[in-house]
Amino acid sequence: MEGVPSTGAPLEPSATPATSEAARALREVLRVAGDTRSALARRLGIGATDAAAIDHLVSSAEPLGPVELGNRLGIRSASATTLVDRLVQAGHVERTPHPHDRRRLSLQVTEHAVTEVLAALRPMLTGVERAVARLTPEQAEATTVFLREVAEVMRDYIATAPDDPTPPRRP
Repeated sequence: MEGVPSTGAPLEPSATPATSEAARALREVLRVAGDTRSALARRLGIGATDAAAIDHLVSSAEPLGPVELGNRLGIRSASATTLVDRLVQAGHVERTPHPHDRRRLSLQVTEHAVTEVLAALRPMLTGVERAVARLTPEQAEATTVFLREVAEVMRDYIATAPDDPTPPRRP
């Protein structure tokens, strides 16, 4: 792809070596986050898409139905239905009436699934808690501000993406 380095070099140089190093560290965290989701799926004995679905359902601020879940995962309606059926059959998800629209269904992660996920994540969560505990209050505050700003930038990026991907142009 033109203009995108293939060597892992930054897209644009940062103002200082410290900010450049911070940007590289953030990219590493984001890359490892994907690997972490795959490792969680393997620990739970489920597919990566199933683990991603559970993650979306657990972390969503609003109730999600099969259509919304499919949209977040980038899969078609029929695939989302198959996914939800599989998660329900495995005891990870329940279909419940939507809290505000009785014509719709809402998907809820079961208590069993939450317990299973937390048990699988416990070693990593403990390590993260130890890393956070080593921060000074000032470092913790600066880190929190930084991570919230990055999350907002990422949410804005997601919100401006087209609903349907445009197929690549052939040369």
